[in-house]
Amino acid sequence: MKRRLQIAIDGTAGVGKTTIGQMLANMLACPYLDTGAMYRAVALLTLRTGTNPSNIAELERLSQNLNFEARDVTPQEAVDGRQYTVLVDGEDVSQAIRDPQVESIVSQIAAISEVRVALVQKQREMAERAGTIIMIGRDIASVVLPNAELKIFLDASPEVRAMRRNRQAGSGEEQARQNLEQRDKLDSQRAVSPLVVAPGAIVIDTDNLNPQQVLERIKAEIAKILD
Repeated sequence: MKRRLQIAIDGTAGVGKTTIGQMLANMLACPYLDTGAMYRAVALLTLRTGTNPSNIAELERLSQNLNFEARDVTPQEAVDGRQYTVLVDGEDVSQAIRDPQVESIVSQIAAISEVRVALVQKQREMAERAGTIIMIGRDIASVVLPNAELKIFLDASPEVRAMRRNRQAGSGEEQARQNLEQRDKLDSQRAVSPLVVAPGAIVIDTDNLNPQQVLERIKAEIAKILD
């Protein structure tokens, strides 16, 4: 694609942003970034360095110095079910950032303004280098790429998202629903970069749509831009 096309995809937890983002990136043959993986990477480093999650100065330093890379999986890597490969300081941490210990502190770390400022800067730099990029998260259209050519907000009911998450993790739908509702509350009520529908964003309710149908909706919006 010759012209720049930044696509910002936000949405609630477990709605399928990663799946849709990767399908779009494959279709457009462009880079893809799940910004949530960056916050997980900082959480992982927090645990590995023995940093207290309330030590804001050290968390800011870890975020500023984060050496992060996300790339497509190789056939050998795909056997463990990952959707992309995450490298921190050259180490494959794709599974490590999904550890329950990381999960338990990532929301707390992601709510720290100093961490977000540092990572948002990195995200913007990555987008600028790429030109055309698919970026997903919870504040992409509202904060990271407010001038993105296309802004999408994906949503679904807690029940549907819990069913989908349970198919992935097998943790039980009720537990998955409770976890997702708690994450929604944390994301939408945090003081810094809360989860919101950004001005100009196209809201897609995915309750009754499969990934291919969601992709078709977004492809139609892309066609309008490129016309």
